[in-house]
Amino acid sequence: MADRKQFKDVAPADAELLRLLDETRGVLVSEEQLREQRISFAFGNAPHSVDITRDSVVRASQSMRLRA
Repeated sequence: MADRKQFKDVAPADAELLRLLDETRGVLVSEEQLREQRISFAFGNAPHSVDITRDSVVRASQSMRLRA
């Protein structure tokens, strides 16, 4: 099979990063930690506006529910 350009000269994975991934593979995330991650993600990806604050994202997260 022909070599693909995207896979040529790929740098090896960082050994420290692989070690950290292995170390944390079995760690369970609490509901509170997951909630904080969602809030941080939403705030970080929101458009820059004086109307969108971390507090407004927290309030929105309390009133919005995800459906499975």
